[in-house]
Amino acid sequence: MIKIYGMETCPDCTYVEEQVKGNPQYEVIDIGQHVRNLKAFLKLRDNSPVFDDAKAKGYAGIPCFILEDGTVTLVPEDAGLKSRPTGTAPTGAACNLDGTGC
Repeated sequence: MIKIYGMETCPDCTYVEEQVKGNPQYEVIDIGQHVRNLKAFLKLRDNSPVFDDAKAKGYAGIPCFILEDGTVTLVPEDAGLKSRPTGTAPTGAACNLDGTGC
């Protein structure tokens, strides 16, 4: 099973979640639903070099994928999914701390 960490308020995450609805190969974990989910994600984020670039640029690092072999990736294609096309975020959506894009 592939785990996906994300949030329902993130356009990139909702784009990915739509692709996996009803597919038992994926488990979607919303880090905003429970502090336990957030803590699990933060532990991963704090200890994995995969997030170094995201942290340096002020990104949250979601959606995040934990593949069946334990590999951590931020690339939907690595998990057999598609990335959200650039420029397709809903009006007003901003995932970055500075209020820009996702």
